[in-house]
Amino acid sequence: MARKRRAPLWARLSAIFGCVLMVVSGGAIVTQQVLVARYAGAVETQDLFGEPAVGATKKQVSDIKGPLNILLVGVDPRKETQTPLSDSIIVAHIPKGMDQAYLFSVPRDLIVDIPAFPKTGFKGGRSKINAAMGYGSAVGNGKHDVVQGFDLLAKTVGQLTGIDEFDAGVILNFNGFKAIVDAMGGVTMTIDQNVKSEHLQPNGKARPRYSRCADNSCAHPYYGPQAEYKVGTRHLEGWQALDYVRQRYGLPRGDYDRQRHQQQFIKAMAKQALSKNVVTSPTKLDAVLKAAGKALIFDGNGHNVVDWAFALKNLRSDDMTLIKLPGDSVIVNGDYRGEALEDSADDFFKAVRDDQVQNFIFRHPEYINSNV
Repeated sequence: MARKRRAPLWARLSAIFGCVLMVVSGGAIVTQQVLVARYAGAVETQDLFGEPAVGATKKQVSDIKGPLNILLVGVDPRKETQTPLSDSIIVAHIPKGMDQAYLFSVPRDLIVDIPAFPKTGFKGGRSKINAAMGYGSAVGNGKHDVVQGFDLLAKTVGQLTGIDEFDAGVILNFNGFKAIVDAMGGVTMTIDQNVKSEHLQPNGKARPRYSRCADNSCAHPYYGPQAEYKVGTRHLEGWQALDYVRQRYGLPRGDYDRQRHQQQFIKAMAKQALSKNVVTSPTKLDAVLKAAGKALIFDGNGHNVVDWAFALKNLRSDDMTLIKLPGDSVIVNGDYRGEALEDSADDFFKAVRDDQVQNFIFRHPEYINSNV
């Protein structure tokens, strides 16, 4: 039986953040070790989870041991005067054995209870989960801090799932994804349904907006030719890949289809990033890692990205299972209000807390995203 080859360290670093999954490859070489050191220094680290609750102390971790729960949040780059929104929310669960990983996406329009947040004076309320980051981000004088907003979002996701504390957190800048793909020379992926872009023209430029929609009051403010992504295996440039995974309007399952496309994109990035023309090219490796470093803000609970890479050294792409949470739209008097998960999602969250996800999906195979 052939021996499983271990992924190079740089690949494991990227895998942690959902940018690139682990794949088999040769042992690390000196050039890669230099790149890893540079990458570790390039990643911005922040205290994403804020202060512990009154009466509680922040958990100090000496070793990275499973089970682990990592919160990854994708955001659009915005000015500090604009309210940040979490357009992609993913939880990675790694069991005690550290030899598996389960990723599940939380719908951005999921209606949830958002807890109070004294830092901004937010008293709590029921809203779409992607608003939590905005409610937690205000720092005064009309300015916003995405790091502070992440804290309230983490508390909201924790309240939803019952996960008391996350072991690590990551903020991903969507434009960073584009830079990573461009550094790799594009990405080849299978498109499973025809998609038209709400935002971009076929040449990648923004579609013009109706003047009457200048106040953002229109649901669909754009007009003119649309970029299209047709069913089949396609090689996409960075702007195309980013545009494709952001689309949800016009799709039969809306945000659920978009979540699936994002997961497909993650796997496609893994395959492309670890192809021979990237792995064996120090120049491309350096460009990919620099782009990844600029795309991330990381909180490793006292451990840096290299520590996490070593802790997850036995994971491979084949060991990762992508989960789809069942849910549906909430329609009231013909108006779309958001999304709601099926009751069985509570059982799945309990399985995550009890580190019994493998047993759960054995009983509920419909939770496995088989379209990736």
